[in-house]
Amino acid sequence: MSDIGEDHRLRTKTDDAGDDIYSEDGAIRADFLAMVGAAIADRDTLFLRSHVARLHESELGDLLEAILPDQRHALVRLLGDDFDLTALTEVDENIRMEIVDQMPNAQIAAAIGELDSDDAVYILEDLDHEDREEILAQLPFTERVRLRRALDYPEQSAGRRMQTEFVAVPPFWTVGQTIDYMRDEEDLPESFTQIFVIDPTFKLLGVLDLDRILRAKRQVKIETIMRETNYPIPADMDQEEAAQLFEQYDLLSAAVVDENGRLVGVLTIDDVVDVIQEEAEEDIMRLSGVGDEELSDSVRETSRSRVPWLLVNLFTAFISASVISLFEATIEQVVALAILMPIVAGMGGNAGSQTMTVTVRALATRNLDIHNAWRVARREAGVGLINGVVIGCLVGMVAGLWFHDVHIGGLIATAMLINMFAAAMAGIMIPLLLDRAGADPAVSSAVFVTAITDTTGFFSFLGLSTWWFMLR
Repeated sequence: MSDIGEDHRLRTKTDDAGDDIYSEDGAIRADFLAMVGAAIADRDTLFLRSHVARLHESELGDLLEAILPDQRHALVRLLGDDFDLTALTEVDENIRMEIVDQMPNAQIAAAIGELDSDDAVYILEDLDHEDREEILAQLPFTERVRLRRALDYPEQSAGRRMQTEFVAVPPFWTVGQTIDYMRDEEDLPESFTQIFVIDPTFKLLGVLDLDRILRAKRQVKIETIMRETNYPIPADMDQEEAAQLFEQYDLLSAAVVDENGRLVGVLTIDDVVDVIQEEAEEDIMRLSGVGDEELSDSVRETSRSRVPWLLVNLFTAFISASVISLFEATIEQVVALAILMPIVAGMGGNAGSQTMTVTVRALATRNLDIHNAWRVARREAGVGLINGVVIGCLVGMVAGLWFHDVHIGGLIATAMLINMFAAAMAGIMIPLLLDRAGADPAVSSAVFVTAITDTTGFFSFLGLSTWWFMLR
């Protein structure tokens, strides 16, 4: 009886809370999750349809990621046709595939028919070929052809991201004809800001903003008020390059054309924002050598994605260790060297990571190329020298006071200067060389920069120390 009373109180509280399902820290409210869990357990479809089916696609996506796998499957089954398939574009790939695998192809086909083409492609592209073909076969001919055409373009291309629903008119139409067409035609995009102008072969001639149409007289011809499309996006262009065009020219939407210049779709700012977020997350993950890992990945998948670069890192660690072994006799004589060695290597690694992160990001955004690489390298060299002097002096003073030996302080200060300079150079040159060689600098730079800073740090500190003690 107490469980029923608690469930009633939770649901009443949710009703009073209105549409806000998030707590102050941005996470879904615990009481809302408990309420949804109780409704799923009770198979309360009326409550789920009135409180879950009404959620925005992004909110429903957050909810799907927050609940347990068994609850996800039950929720989709209970909602049936009321489940918004667009929410699957807001979740991790593993969760999306888990849910889709539990849904009959007929239900997916019915839901796909209600989605925008870009969202439909996003879901279809991860399905097995057999299931995809079965779903496409159940769609109307025109929609099936449009989706197949989008799926034929390479992954992560503008053609995959584009929306095939758009408004296009011939140049000889008048403003009045265009307005009447938009009022009478039922098969138009839900929202759009531009009208494209095409010839009989669908070749793109120009574009017209809606505000321009509203300001023009009905008898004015489209060709007299249209403007050229200065930035049409090739369908096979990488989605990251397309996003950079949007950023550079402050676009809200852009025409997507095939190799013959024919209009095949439109890329909108909402899709580009998703691309920018995906690419930024991917760069951050790759800088740590974890690839496209997601929170929903299994232990085995996560381990498999991390092991390769850990093995490379292990190999470079043995190289650093072999440098230390060359100075074993010196370390045995002066214990302070063993204590101070990690400071030199650690500070060099941090300095290298700073420069490397800036370099990789500049390469990704096309702000760094062969034309300005030398200027940036000189700047980083200057930064490395200045930071080396400042940090080296501080560490040298502390080490000298700690071990009551000014020579130890001078040695570590000099080694710190050398390693900070080497770190700055490695942080910019390694990503540039990897990019020049066709490798992804975001994936592999960190391991090599760390190897260089560790090796240089140990060799400079221990080498200088050996030389100094030989002179004494």
